Amino acid sequence: MNNKGKEMNFEKALAELEQIVNKLEKGGLALNESLALFEKGIKLTRFLRSELDKAEKKIEILLRDEKGELKAQNFDPETFNAITEEEGPGKNDEEV
Repeated sequence: MNNKGKEMNFEKALAELEQIVNKLEKGGLALNESLALFEKGIKLTRFLRSELDKAEKKIEILLRDEKGELKAQNFDPETFNAITEEEGPGKNDEEV
């Protein structure tokens, strides 16, 4: 990534990676340009993997039961939205 690393978010990184992949698949690039794009793509991939890992850890924490054990749950967006609207920001800060 470049100097705007702090400004990078998941969506921007994913869009940039898709553009890089499209350019590489299209072909017709000089070797040095291809290598530079490939290197940038690898950095973006690592950033995206890191962001996904962070999100997964947050989800695991939220899904732990009273005993601290993970329990599998089906994801229902409507239920999730209803719960988050009821709790609102900061209501369960003491539990986390």
